[in-house]
Amino acid sequence: MISTTNRCYSCIILLATAISINEPVSSAQQKSSEPLNPSSMTKLGTVDPRYVSYNVEMVEVTGGRFWKPYKSATGGASAAKPGTTSDAGQQVGESNSLYQYRSPIDLGNPRLRKLAMALGPAYVRVSGSWANSTYFQDDDLPILKEPPKGFRGVLSRAEWKGVVDFAHSTDDKLVTSFAISPGTRDADGNWAPAQAKAFLDYTKSIGGEIAAAEFMNEPTFPGPGGAPAGYDAAAFARDAKSFEAFLRQKSPQTIFLGPGGVMEGGAGMPGGMKLIHSADILKATGSIFDAFSYHFYGAVSRRCLGNMTGEKALAAEWLDRTNVTEKFYADLRDQYMPGKSLWLTETAEAACGGDQFAGEFVDSFRFLNQLGTLAQKGVKVVMHNTLASSDYGLLNEDTLEPRPNYWSALLWKLTMGSVVLDPNTPKDQALRIYAHCSKERRGGVTVLAMNTDTEHEQVLTLPESAERFTLTAPELTSDEVLLNGNELRTRPDGSVGSLKPAHERRGEIHLAPASVNFLIIPAANNQSCR
Repeated sequence: MISTTNRCYSCIILLATAISINEPVSSAQQKSSEPLNPSSMTKLGTVDPRYVSYNVEMVEVTGGRFWKPYKSATGGASAAKPGTTSDAGQQVGESNSLYQYRSPIDLGNPRLRKLAMALGPAYVRVSGSWANSTYFQDDDLPILKEPPKGFRGVLSRAEWKGVVDFAHSTDDKLVTSFAISPGTRDADGNWAPAQAKAFLDYTKSIGGEIAAAEFMNEPTFPGPGGAPAGYDAAAFARDAKSFEAFLRQKSPQTIFLGPGGVMEGGAGMPGGMKLIHSADILKATGSIFDAFSYHFYGAVSRRCLGNMTGEKALAAEWLDRTNVTEKFYADLRDQYMPGKSLWLTETAEAACGGDQFAGEFVDSFRFLNQLGTLAQKGVKVVMHNTLASSDYGLLNEDTLEPRPNYWSALLWKLTMGSVVLDPNTPKDQALRIYAHCSKERRGGVTVLAMNTDTEHEQVLTLPESAERFTLTAPELTSDEVLLNGNELRTRPDGSVGSLKPAHERRGEIHLAPASVNFLIIPAANNQSCR
């Protein structure tokens, strides 16, 4: 095993020079120790026990064209399965070169299941723009050679049963959305529930249950989402109200999520795309949803002509974009759906498959900062896109090897409980501190402390001893992660084994440059955690 002190600091210093051109991250070169007082941290709220969750795109389940990774061993020459059009899974107006055909994902793969199980309990959301135009073939005949008119892909019973079985095996709950393309509509152009009914009936017949659902994936972008021509807020409201009545009768236990907007509130948006504003949707729908859902990407990837780079990935402006968009949607929630909870049902480093650095250690700071700050703001669930596809996948889709964000998600799951605490520490652009009651440690507190300064240590003072999990990497651009100086690896079967903490005595604790630190303080005796 190799220590970070022997491998990474010269590279980090070089990268820090590039970062400082955009925004200084070295704000505390000689900073004094920051005291932690875990016993007096007050409760801010709670998150869902399945707070950290993930997406498996519908196009992964059916097979089809999804965002081509920057580096791929599979190439993309595979023949499409029956039941997909030549451009199935491809968003309208995008170049063929951005996409790669994938055969249906094997959700029965034992290694994949073990890796996903370690992240449980979670929600697995099977949706995406492709779900809007996917036909559910409700029989056991061979898959249709071509999707019916008005659809662009076909979901077989066997493929959906694979999703339900996967969820059962990994202790996940299912979240989805429904087809809304022209093939679902009656002669007057109104959405009809026949496809949705067949889908829910079959799900129930095999022992599955839909825990939560959006009517349509991302109604703010109806064109790329396969909606009928001229689709607007009034049309969505008409359809969503019909769907609500259907859902209440057919699956009353399902949480109705909406509206599910994206690329609003300061986030970057690809040029030339028509946008339906969430405010207009909410004016037309009223408070029909059980919880307010939204999607967030801080940028579009370089595939879609974005300009985000790893050299800017530790800048405060980048890390704080999640707050700007959350406030935008929270304000809409307060105006149109007061008292309803917030769910972030799709998010990652960048839309259009993520940039290459989404699979590198540097993106762990964005990911964990997003989890920490959104929990403080009352967001109940955060669903990362994706589990194992394209550059933003938690796992490499070719090898099923964990990427850095997988290890970050795993440590959050292992250490951070559902009760969110106020760390009561000064705001600092370089040192970001979050706190929760510890997972299954009565009275205990877990502190997440991220040092985004690439050159200088940060110092904390602990009033009690702690168990410490520190993540670093040989380089910020590395896909290798070190835990307390040792490389993290899975076993051949995909199991992660037991992650061993280092033990810290009370007193000063030093946080290495560019490090993520989970500090479990069992003796905190915080009354909110008892």
